[in-house]
Amino acid sequence: MFFKKKEFCSASSPEFLIVGLGNPGEKYEYTRHNAGFLTLDRLCVEENFKINKIKYKSVIGEVNICSHKCIAMKPQTFMNNSGEAVKEAASFYKIPPERIIVIFDDISLPCGKLRIRRKGSDGGHNGIKSIIYHLGSDNFPRIKIGVGEKPHPDYDLADWVLSTFKKDEMEQLKNAVESACEAVRLIVDGKTDAAMNKFN
Repeated sequence: MFFKKKEFCSASSPEFLIVGLGNPGEKYEYTRHNAGFLTLDRLCVEENFKINKIKYKSVIGEVNICSHKCIAMKPQTFMNNSGEAVKEAASFYKIPPERIIVIFDDISLPCGKLRIRRKGSDGGHNGIKSIIYHLGSDNFPRIKIGVGEKPHPDYDLADWVLSTFKKDEMEQLKNAVESACEAVRLIVDGKTDAAMNKFN
């Protein structure tokens, strides 16, 4: 989505799943709920790879990050069933929860703010709830991207997360997905604490 490409380098067997959450389809592309998809779009540009193979109820791509082979995936199940796709891929590659990095939107954070956690509850996010249920574990690192809270308490939550980013929020979004990509690299490289210290 933004900036120049970088050269690809090959690797051996997959060690990490990098999961961006969102909903498939053009009408959802720039909605708040698709912050995870948008981050993977950015990662594709930075790391020079494509997410274009259909597998595990997802579209996936292979990428080598910090000498670790990763599978980047966008579940195509729609948000509430994201765990089905993650479980299929994790089972096939025998990747444990602690090597599954999940990137998703968070309405409790201001637009553009990041929060990184090693593990935790679903926090009311249906995609995370589904992943915890299907993996039987909440012990996976996650990168939360702030998309802003509802304009007022009575505003319907579904309407809010499926609304598009406003023009003045796009720069904040761009900065956030760039930072999230950097956080992915740090986590894959075993530097989760450094990512938390830098971005939380």
